[in-house]
Amino acid sequence: MCQPITLNELHIEIRKTEHELKGGPLRLWEHIKIAPEKWKEKYYGTEGGGFWVVALLGKQVVWYNDIEEGFNISNYTNYGEIDDYWCNQDEISWVITSLFNLIQSDTVRVSRGKPEYE
Repeated sequence: MCQPITLNELHIEIRKTEHELKGGPLRLWEHIKIAPEKWKEKYYGTEGGGFWVVALLGKQVVWYNDIEEGFNISNYTNYGEIDDYWCNQDEISWVITSLFNLIQSDTVRVSRGKPEYE
């Protein structure tokens, strides 16, 4: 069983990111960030009480994967439930910058690593 990130450790990561982001990505982050909330995910999110969601943009969430120790972007249909499990190990600053670039230009795509379900 993996050890879930604590809320304090998550806040440290968020503060580090807020110091790293500049310009448009920082402005985007300021608009989409939320107070971290635990959301459910049906395949891997039962241990640890779910995954921490830190931002919302339309029908997508930015969340921290405790198993892979990185941030991901996933769709959601119902508030509080992550639809897609991704196993990226990205820094949150990279995820936010990628979202910003995706909004700015349709030539940038966010690549995601999807596991095979057991």
